[in-house]
Amino acid sequence: MNLKELDNNGTVEGFVLVKSCDKKSAKNGSTYIDMTLADKAGEINAKMWDWREGAFLPEVNSIIKIRGVMSVYNGTPQLRVDRARVVWDNDNVNMADIIPSADYEGKYMMQTVRNKVNAFENAELKKLVNAVLDEYGDKMTDCPAAFRLHHAIRGGLLMHTLSIVKMCECVASIYPTVDRELLISGAILHDVCKTDEFIISSSGLVEGYTPEGHLVGHLVMGAIAVDRIARENNISKDTSMLLEHMLISHHGEPEFGAATRPLFLEAEILSELDSLDANIYEIESCLADVAPKEFSNRQWALHDRKFYNHGRKVPETKVNLD
Repeated sequence: MNLKELDNNGTVEGFVLVKSCDKKSAKNGSTYIDMTLADKAGEINAKMWDWREGAFLPEVNSIIKIRGVMSVYNGTPQLRVDRARVVWDNDNVNMADIIPSADYEGKYMMQTVRNKVNAFENAELKKLVNAVLDEYGDKMTDCPAAFRLHHAIRGGLLMHTLSIVKMCECVASIYPTVDRELLISGAILHDVCKTDEFIISSSGLVEGYTPEGHLVGHLVMGAIAVDRIARENNISKDTSMLLEHMLISHHGEPEFGAATRPLFLEAEILSELDSLDANIYEIESCLADVAPKEFSNRQWALHDRKFYNHGRKVPETKVNLD
């Protein structure tokens, strides 16, 4: 089902993500369920009228199957849900059809990361990064990169990571003073502990933060993990220290969560590329539904700016990750 392609007044049936769900009272005193339903194409307001206690009540961030009728209320599309149920195992739901997801399958992205690490010449970096991935890699494959902002999609963490790795490779090819393998190592590990910072719902999206995520945060959690795994694998303190600094400084400024500002070249590059990739994603996302020659709504995460769609689009192609 594609929520953006539904015909008005047509019967619809399919699987959707429940983004919000609230019990409300109608003017006649009856109870109804007000929901926001979504798939990868978009979202829509939906109503379940004349709801009674004991009837099916969808859970937020769950996937459900619905049947209903599309209509328009005050000029806005609305879905009247007549039937709804939980997903059964034999439904064989493809989550990528419902949940906003990365362009590439998680296991493929992780194998791409591993291939890059295994090509390292520096034995300590290869051993340390692989050891960290041995522990965290499986949790990274489908993990989003954020709660609400950039790459807050299924598989977004690795999508964001690989984008930065590709940019690191380009920068290192231009500036010969850059330690290419150190820079790529920092890029691969910079958000590794987002896997422990977030609470991931059954749908694969972030629904909140763990206590450790709130109190410590993924920058410091990542540095602690790198220090521990380096000690377990007899990695020199000099090597682990550089990576730890890259992790705790990659947000650039203390006001954005950095424990310290970047204090060597590769740390500075990583911080700038992390911010650049996040901003590119946010700008592309906010312009996705903006007509040519028009402006987006204000984007508070991007200094409250409105962005202009100049209309000079190029054909969409998938980036070669290798």
